Amino acid sequence: MIDLDFSKTGGLLPAIAQEAETGDVLMLAYMNQEAWEATLATGKATYFSRSRQELWVKGLTSGNVQIVKEVRIDCDSDTILLKVEQVGGAACHTGHKSCFFKRVENGSVKIIGRPLFDPKEVYK
Repeated sequence: MIDLDFSKTGGLLPAIAQEAETGDVLMLAYMNQEAWEATLATGKATYFSRSRQELWVKGLTSGNVQIVKEVRIDCDSDTILLKVEQVGGAACHTGHKSCFFKRVENGSVKIIGRPLFDPKEVYK
C-alpha cells in the first residue's frame, strides 16, 4: 500500500499533471484519498474539485481525459506528480493546452497560445 500524508494539508494534496511525452506542465489540481485511489484503480486522472466539493474525473465532460503513464511522489509524501497522456490536446477548461498559458513579461501578462476548443460549446 502506498502511504501518502493527507493529514498535513487538510486532506487534499497538490497534484501536478505533466505531459509525459513533452514534459510540459499542464495543470495543478488537488487529490483527496478517494481521488488518489480512483486514479490508481482506473488509470485516469481523478481529482477533487474544491469548488464543487466532489470527485472530478478529468475530461469526463470535455473528452480531454488524462491517461496516467507514471506516478511520482515527492520526498515528504504530500505532493503528487502525474505524467499523463493528454487526450484531446487541451488540459485547461479554457480550451488551452495547459492551464499555464499566461506569461509575465515586463510587468504585464501575455497570453501565449490559442485555445484548442471553445469552452462555451463544450461545457453547455
